[in-house]
Amino acid sequence: MLLSLVSLQAKAFKFQDSTGKTHTLADYHGRWVLINFWATWCPPCLEEIPDLIALYESRDDVMVIGVAMDFADPKDVMEYVDAMSISYPTVLGSRSIALQIEELSMLPSTYLFDPYGQPAARQIGLITREEIEEFMRNKPVSVMKDSYP
Repeated sequence: MLLSLVSLQAKAFKFQDSTGKTHTLADYHGRWVLINFWATWCPPCLEEIPDLIALYESRDDVMVIGVAMDFADPKDVMEYVDAMSISYPTVLGSRSIALQIEELSMLPSTYLFDPYGQPAARQIGLITREEIEEFMRNKPVSVMKDSYP
């Protein structure tokens, strides 16, 4: 299985997207939250984006947030967002933004939180919609309302 269970330290994040909206893990209580770190120069990142768009647009129980990393000009990132018709929120990332989740070792890197805000999985490298949905189907979600961040 490509997605692996993780025990991340981070259980919360605060990201501001390119429109100025702030996103926190608690905002999406009851939904799976997928955080995808990517870059415009990264072919595997660009390859997986259509699957992430399809996942986001087809499921009400999943929130996808893309975090663009390693860019010189935010305008270039937003041109990619427009050209690829990315409908989910895009955050202009930095090392400090990424560290809210984990030190990144490679792009793309994808992190999945369960509907109760618990870190559920991580994938370093390319991921597909099918792999994400299979993981969500097979992952028992424990009801731990008191531990929600």
